[in-house]
Amino acid sequence: MSIKVGQAAPGLDLELKAYDRTKDGSDDQFQDIKLSDYNGKWVCLFFYPLDFTFVCPTEIVAFNKALGEFEDRETVLLTASTDSVYSHKGWCDAHEDLGQLKFPMIGDVNQRLSAAFDVLDEDKGVAYRGVYLIDPNGSLRWLSVNDLGVGRNVDEVLRILDALQTDKLCPCNWKKGEETLN
Repeated sequence: MSIKVGQAAPGLDLELKAYDRTKDGSDDQFQDIKLSDYNGKWVCLFFYPLDFTFVCPTEIVAFNKALGEFEDRETVLLTASTDSVYSHKGWCDAHEDLGQLKFPMIGDVNQRLSAAFDVLDEDKGVAYRGVYLIDPNGSLRWLSVNDLGVGRNVDEVLRILDALQTDKLCPCNWKKGEETLN
């Protein structure tokens, strides 16, 4: 399956399981969600390969530190891997920096979401490092996929989000506050 910018984001109505650390100690730490639950909002969905690895926590912690920046842009932050929500919880409990996580972690054990977003390495059964920006209408507006061993740049994701939210022409290396081309 091939996904394209400008088309409806795939998998919006897939029923997913998510672990939400912010609900610590409550019965709804494990939730059923759909991406369509976030209609009307910008969504930044990022995939990572596996819990209990080396590069993944650096990215998750970086996105978590930038959560306020995403919220300032009225953007929901979600992450997903092919691990279970129980693995996510165990990893957060065992990793000091992940213990402060403030956004849901989707457990894509059946790999349907990873496959829908065309980010699944079928041979390894894990997701590549994909980032997807979905607009309030459910359209995919931007995507970037890195190989398994290369982390992403959260500032670049925010820069692209800023540019998309202007709904104007933004030149190369444009940053929020700079002039657009129209």
